[in-house]
Amino acid sequence: MYILAIETSCDETAASVASGKGNDLKIISNVVSSQINIHKKYGGVIPELAAREHVINIIPVIDEALALAKIKKQDAAKKLSAIAVTIGPGLITSLMVGVETAKTLAYAWKLPIVAVNHIEGHIYSNFINNKKISFPAIILTVSGGHTQLVLLKSHLNYKTIGETRDDAAGEAFDKAAQLLGLGYPGGPIVSKQADKFSGKHTIHALPRPMLESKDYDFSFSGLKTALLYATQKDNNFKKKVSEYAFEFQEAVVDVLTSKTIRAAKEFKVKSVFLSGGVSANKRLREKLATEVKKIGLEFAVPEFQYTTDNAAMIASAGYFKFKAKKTIPWQKIKVDPNLEL
Repeated sequence: MYILAIETSCDETAASVASGKGNDLKIISNVVSSQINIHKKYGGVIPELAAREHVINIIPVIDEALALAKIKKQDAAKKLSAIAVTIGPGLITSLMVGVETAKTLAYAWKLPIVAVNHIEGHIYSNFINNKKISFPAIILTVSGGHTQLVLLKSHLNYKTIGETRDDAAGEAFDKAAQLLGLGYPGGPIVSKQADKFSGKHTIHALPRPMLESKDYDFSFSGLKTALLYATQKDNNFKKKVSEYAFEFQEAVVDVLTSKTIRAAKEFKVKSVFLSGGVSANKRLREKLATEVKKIGLEFAVPEFQYTTDNAAMIASAGYFKFKAKKTIPWQKIKVDPNLEL
């Protein structure tokens, strides 16, 4: 079984080919064309620019993914079983490029389409090269646009138990980086600066928003504001950038880890997953893994290449949905930029 997957929800144009049998999934190709250098000077993604770049890159990226999988385009109709594509959430114009491309190929090759939720893709990045996941599981998904805690009772059986009320963790890192004069994207830069701090703590601790709340929701807007006020009051903050980066990262990681562990205990799960672009954060990986180990549960986190937006994760989710016969004809697929899990 071969699946072609397409991902264009934000500023990465991506395509992947995966094959599978049973629960054994193999990623054969995974091609990503990033737009980071284009949007960096604006400090964030410009939707119109992102969509135009997708239009330019989508066919070459798909061609490369097929070529790496050694599938000739004239043989695609015979070799492929389905086309998986992200339908949301995301930027509507970017999503439309991927979906319209998938519809056209599905019509030409007479293939069914598997509609994939972007968050679903991040969750299923944990199933790439990993067949030993026990259910039920708690998944912490953290990215530029999403921070969610999801209970996965079995394959494709989700329940969102908590999510961000304002800024997602990735957005908070981006804004913190701007306040500290570090650039974009914020997550990797703040983490790199935090790693430089090894001295004595001299600044006031930043708040841990909603750490003690009884629910599993998150809020990082207040943390960003606290960082702003702290730096405004500190005439020497430019000499303490690494310390502020360290403290900000610790605050985010403390909240994410604490709520995830509490949820794992309450719902009596067997596994804890970490996924999304912020799952590449070394400190978050290390702390959550340590805390999960303390309570005797399995811990899963994707390989670094599958943490940021990519089509391999869409192929993974698409594969398991195809196995469950969750396909639709090309005429009925629609984009939903506000799609919920």
